[in-house]
Amino acid sequence: MVLAWLAFYDALLGVALAAAGIVAAHFGLTPPFEGFKIFLVGFFFAALAIALGLLGMALTRGPERRSGQIRARAGVLLGLIVAAPVLAIMLRHPAIPINDIATDTQNPPQFVAARKLPANVGRNLAYNSKFAPIQQRRYPAIAPLVLDGSPDNVYQHVEILAGEIPGWWITRNDPKARELEGVATSTVFRFKDDFIIQVRPDGAGKSLVEMRSKSRDGVSDLGTNYHRIMSFFRILKNGPRVPPPGGAQVQP
Repeated sequence: MVLAWLAFYDALLGVALAAAGIVAAHFGLTPPFEGFKIFLVGFFFAALAIALGLLGMALTRGPERRSGQIRARAGVLLGLIVAAPVLAIMLRHPAIPINDIATDTQNPPQFVAARKLPANVGRNLAYNSKFAPIQQRRYPAIAPLVLDGSPDNVYQHVEILAGEIPGWWITRNDPKARELEGVATSTVFRFKDDFIIQVRPDGAGKSLVEMRSKSRDGVSDLGTNYHRIMSFFRILKNGPRVPPPGGAQVQP
């Protein structure tokens, strides 16, 4: 059965391309976005294998076509290995056109160190005001974090905890301005996003923590920047106040 064979081979190709894209991006053989493109081609073949496999399964019923049924099922199962996780992510986080999230869209923190990084040469790091209404609709819960304590004490807490987060590299630490910048690297494709955290006074005995996180690649971040901010705010609210050993390495 031709469809069963096509499903099987398309699935093998999809798995191979998806794995190649992940390996190439993760180990720096290609830029992250190029590896992600290879992965997406693999996803296309995996989705095609699922469609052809389901059709092949419907057309190979009966004991006389058992071999075709097996190949069609194998194509579907292999295709799902690649397609199922991607579809699950897309269902949870629709690809809306926003890749820059800020707790204050009217007066977002402005990058300083990020503009000087070689990887950002030629990139526009200014906040796009068109993102504000999209963020308000998609992520209405995001807002500055109010904490008890003076701005200097809260900033010290921010500095300590930010330095302990895996995958974060601190590029600027300015206690006087109470601003901290860094680069967050994703686990699989090694995408790099720039972020900035700012602490401001907020009345007697309280401080306001602002944060902005921006992706370097792609039009949509699939919720990555939003979850980075919300996750760090949860750590600030619930994390230990005692300084742990070690700390972040600041770029010279």
